[in-house]
Amino acid sequence: MKIVDEITLISAGAFAQSATLQKSLAEIREAIATISWPDGADGFYLNPHSKGKGRGEGNGVKPIKEACITFLKERGWKDEQRMRGHGVAGTGPLDAVLETPEGVLALEWETGNISSSHRALNKMCLGVMRNELIGGVLVLPSSKLYPFLTDRIGNIRELVPYLPLWSSLNIQNGYIGLIVIEQDGEREDVPRIPKGTDGRALL
Repeated sequence: MKIVDEITLISAGAFAQSATLQKSLAEIREAIATISWPDGADGFYLNPHSKGKGRGEGNGVKPIKEACITFLKERGWKDEQRMRGHGVAGTGPLDAVLETPEGVLALEWETGNISSSHRALNKMCLGVMRNELIGGVLVLPSSKLYPFLTDRIGNIRELVPYLPLWSSLNIQNGYIGLIVIEQDGEREDVPRIPKGTDGRALL
């Protein structure tokens, strides 16, 4: 799978310039780059005829996320973590977190609709504002990948109009960014990704 864009919304203070952040972002990029489909392929390919949002159409979303999380867990990240402080408590678990000397860095991988994208960014921004997180990264599909995924998944095109809102937050030390992902190509011999596929099958 490839990254087609990285968007920095907030980059402030010592953490934004730290080696810890650069190393963590490199791990996320590597995790994304190692996701392949079908099993054993040299990249992430989708069938050009697998578009659609109806029953039995499109490709599963959660297995793609699980492949990334599996990779990161092998490098010390923890999955499905709930924060206990005042800021993000009650907003649901974070997909993955990394405990660093500077604080907790969060990763959210979009598997829901555009409302879910807003909630994910709000959760991470609130966590940084309350000093419960030192940063957060949201991974979401490009406009090219979006039509191949099941449901009406959140994507960068729908989120762009709201980015100035998050960028305007007064955060003194922290990082919030987006990573936009896309398939490496399309092949007619590729099966559709079912919703129940084990994440490891995509590595």
